[in-house]
Amino acid sequence: MSGIHPTHYRITLEPDLERFQFSGTAEITLETEFSVDEIALNAIDLTVTTCGVRRAAAIVPCLLSLDLKKEALKIRLPEAICGQFVLVITYQGQINDSMAGFYRSSFVQEGRRQFVAVTQFQESDARRAFPCVDHPARKATFDIEIIVNAGLFAVSNAAVKTLQALGDGRQRFVFETTPKMSTYLVFWGVGDFKRFQKAGEKRVSVLTLPGMAPYAGFGLDFGCDALEFCEKYFGIAYPFSKLDLIAIPDFAFGAMENWGAITFRENLLLRYPGITSKSGEGRICEIIAHEIVHQWFGNLVTPSDWKYLWLNESFATYFGYGIVDHYHPDWGIWDQFLYGQTAVAMSRDALIENFPIEIPGGEHVVINASTAPIIYSKGGSILRQIHGYIGEHHFQDGLQQYLKMHAYACAASDDLWQALETASKLPVTRIMKSWIEQPGFPLLEAHREGRMLIIAQHRFTYLPNDSDQTWIVPVTIAALSSSGKSTHLNMVLDQPRQTFDLPEDTAVYKINAGQTGCYRVRYQDPSNLKALGTAIRNKTFSPEDRWGLHADFSALLTRGDASLEAYLEFLRHFEDEDAFLPLVSIADTLFHFWLVLEDRRRHMSDAAIPRLESILDQIGYAPHPDEAYTRAMLRDQVLWQAALIGSPAATDFGRRQFARLKAGDAVSPDILKSVMQIGALTDGQQAFEWLEKRYRESGSEQERVNVLVALGGFSEKAVIAKALDYVIHQVPARNQFIPIVSMSTNPTAIPLLWDWYTANITKIETFHPLLHERLITAIVPSAGIYRPDEIRAYFINYLSHSEKAKDAIKLALEKLEINLQTRKAARAWELHG
Repeated sequence: MSGIHPTHYRITLEPDLERFQFSGTAEITLETEFSVDEIALNAIDLTVTTCGVRRAAAIVPCLLSLDLKKEALKIRLPEAICGQFVLVITYQGQINDSMAGFYRSSFVQEGRRQFVAVTQFQESDARRAFPCVDHPARKATFDIEIIVNAGLFAVSNAAVKTLQALGDGRQRFVFETTPKMSTYLVFWGVGDFKRFQKAGEKRVSVLTLPGMAPYAGFGLDFGCDALEFCEKYFGIAYPFSKLDLIAIPDFAFGAMENWGAITFRENLLLRYPGITSKSGEGRICEIIAHEIVHQWFGNLVTPSDWKYLWLNESFATYFGYGIVDHYHPDWGIWDQFLYGQTAVAMSRDALIENFPIEIPGGEHVVINASTAPIIYSKGGSILRQIHGYIGEHHFQDGLQQYLKMHAYACAASDDLWQALETASKLPVTRIMKSWIEQPGFPLLEAHREGRMLIIAQHRFTYLPNDSDQTWIVPVTIAALSSSGKSTHLNMVLDQPRQTFDLPEDTAVYKINAGQTGCYRVRYQDPSNLKALGTAIRNKTFSPEDRWGLHADFSALLTRGDASLEAYLEFLRHFEDEDAFLPLVSIADTLFHFWLVLEDRRRHMSDAAIPRLESILDQIGYAPHPDEAYTRAMLRDQVLWQAALIGSPAATDFGRRQFARLKAGDAVSPDILKSVMQIGALTDGQQAFEWLEKRYRESGSEQERVNVLVALGGFSEKAVIAKALDYVIHQVPARNQFIPIVSMSTNPTAIPLLWDWYTANITKIETFHPLLHERLITAIVPSAGIYRPDEIRAYFINYLSHSEKAKDAIKLALEKLEINLQTRKAARAWELHG
């Protein structure tokens, strides 16, 4: 009801952590633009006991009805009202175990299981904890009070205003009034939380469960740094008097940006010495930065509709990496961005079953396995593209204008474009609309005629498409002369086919210089391709550009435009490669084709093993304390890939390290995961028993995650079957996807996954939707290779009576078709090449 606006909520809660119930009172101040006698609030899973309009000291009752389908609480007012009035609602609810709404989580202390209760409201689950107008544009201020048993701690968005002992074994926490904010950002939690702060910065705290104090310092220090960066860069002071970073045992997402009270999975906030790897440290910092950026992008300025969710997530993704790079420039964080965000985005965005970044639909844009790579990874990559186009100074000025103009209010995409365009005097709106409002990205096909460079664009997808889409593409070109002189060209491609002038003495050109653009390139000049190969071998181009050339070739190979033999020949140019980005991309491509091309697996092993062993020989099998973060990441990945493919050297090294681990010796955290995986691969049943014991006894969520990844590494079907049974019966729901994702890249385990999924579908459907989707997108593309018709038929029937995981199912089935196409294309090249 657009004419009714909540302006203030006063919420009083009494949670019971023994019966997992809560009672509440919500006093909602509403304003109407015209006379109304009926209103509708959002509510679900709540039992409303009373409802009335406050009249002086009295409360006049209202009539109620609940529309379960619309999740609406319809309220008939005692009389028609215009202007401001206060609605008072008392209600009850369950503290659920679904990791949504107001839910419970548990931990074990001194052999006894204890519980905490916290909220997770994004995108539309605040209605599960209190009646409200549950839409991001309906901002209001909040006063929250929580009554709990003595000895428990309560936390909310704002700082504690008063703490009162009630004399009956209970205490009342009263929190300060919040600024105007959306309902999805409201937070409260109760339990035995412990608070830790850093000397000199009293605003930032880490809240953990008992015994976790030794692991809080790393995240606390970086949280203080990230808050300082954001205040300076965005030019607006953080509006709360405190910022809590809260470690939660059970959490479906990685973290959540509740204003003033950010929640995290434990392993994404806490650093465990001897267990957390260099890549794990980098991930902790990136996640903390991501969520703190949200305090401005999303919390201070909120999307006016859920279709603009990218305004939150794309900026948090992009700046999450930028803040880490600011404080740790030696970590190679932008290389990690290209590998972990841009490459992921382009792989997802190359599917026909797709969405634009600005996802239409508005009312519900769910963050799931299908949409997240578009909203987060592609959106962040497009921001990197426009940042490079307009420059740092204009970019920062535009963002500050945007934030100041819309502070404590809502905004749409056009508001951001206008701010950036005003700051830069460049056609930002025109360019960005073509990237934000349509799905996919272009393939630029280039050939040269003398000085003329002719570029045609059409949509790139792995499967055939009939799209006539075009984009406005900021094209960057590096042109090298025969004498080695480099010229950098900036152009705009806005037609299906355009001609550009190259410098007269251009000997070789490389499109997408610096890899700031989100597009693929196909070179149609044999002479330029040959010259590019020489430039790769001589390292004339940057590591980013060498990675880009490989990534484009790999993408063309995946969709059948190049033969495997041509790709392997192309790799000869990288024989002396020593940079993280090209090497990790090569390792991934070889491993993927080894996995998918089952009938050519021996041939792929012969090609891949020398290449992967060469990488390990170059960087060393054993970690070095002072080595680059990217080198540590590369080793941990390649060590496992090489062992699984059949490298004797990698397998022997991992087996020896696993023996040391079982004997109680320390193993570097930078190879701990891969060593456990190789231990599972080589030691079978004995490894399973050791891993199960380690998981059960570990007090570290990071170590538990490492163990779960290793459970995907067994090479004996009987042990894999035992591990699958263990996963469904012993592993908490929040983590059951981890070993299954790991198994989906293990050729011995893959054929068993589909039967496991269908046998346990009733239980799997009770998981948080995001976790169910992760299982589908892991299992279907790999297991489907062996039983494609059966799996297609299963999901056709499934979707005929259920909407659950619809987007993830469609995504997974298309990835399956791509894998089947890859196998078919490889056979065709072999027969006719």
